[in-house]
Amino acid sequence: MQRRKFVQQSFLAGASVIAASSLKAAANKPAAGNTFNLDYAFHDGMFANSAGKNFLDQIQFAYDNGFRSLEDNGMVGRPVDEQTKIGEKMAKLGMTMGVFVVDKGGNGANSLATGKPEYVDIFLKGCRQAVEVAKRVNAKWVTVVPGDFERHLSIGLQTANVITALRRGAEILEPNNLVMVLEALSDTPDLFLRSSDQTYEICKAVDSPSCKILFDIYHMQKNDGNIINRMNDAWDEIAYIQIGDNPGRKEPTTGEINYKNVFKFIHSKGYKGVLGMEHGISKPGKEGEQRLIQAYRECDDFLQA
Repeated sequence: MQRRKFVQQSFLAGASVIAASSLKAAANKPAAGNTFNLDYAFHDGMFANSAGKNFLDQIQFAYDNGFRSLEDNGMVGRPVDEQTKIGEKMAKLGMTMGVFVVDKGGNGANSLATGKPEYVDIFLKGCRQAVEVAKRVNAKWVTVVPGDFERHLSIGLQTANVITALRRGAEILEPNNLVMVLEALSDTPDLFLRSSDQTYEICKAVDSPSCKILFDIYHMQKNDGNIINRMNDAWDEIAYIQIGDNPGRKEPTTGEINYKNVFKFIHSKGYKGVLGMEHGISKPGKEGEQRLIQAYRECDDFLQA
């Protein structure tokens, strides 16, 4: 009887240890639907293998896995009824719409640095169109890239031309509570806007709550480096952030950027905005999509770091 009692007590004690260990492990491992410390925004196609090609199904899948925002560069090109359905789906789930790109407001398609009236008119038309799209999807930010460098004009004149055009754009966006976020890129040296300090200077000159910085960490790692200090220097003008590791422009953990530390810095600044997941995926299929989610879980686990 004593031996039987001893075995029972030993078994119960062991079971208690196992249960406690299991509870601790469960507490440390986020459930699939748990949100993140920061607000990451996925793109159409990012979860197509797991949820199917229908964007609304991908939105639901992303939500179920803890993401609370999305961004869609090509939103302007979607049919109006699709824009409306996307807006309604996000509203139902309480999700946030990240950036979309102002039509003909990116790369070399429309160079504001030239000062040509026809280019400014195209940009302003894009701003007016963006206001209508933003209403359907409840967007707050739109991406603007001033276009190519104009080699026949001095940098001072080009900068003045860009500032003048952006001020006119802000006059359209500001009454509608829409913010254009200027993005410096690394795609080609022909682009006018290339660095965070240049973008900061222009935002200060435009002097509007509707003209701020989109700090794309991937592009700025290539052009500027020194990411945390660069972000800190321009912080009061940064309204939106995008993500991508370098080299390769894939998810965090695939390149040289210590995203856990970068995210920790962003969180320490009290940032409540969206961080767009503007990058590819390093592995194919469902496995790649699960690895993508796990990479964000790992890098978002910075509070104890």
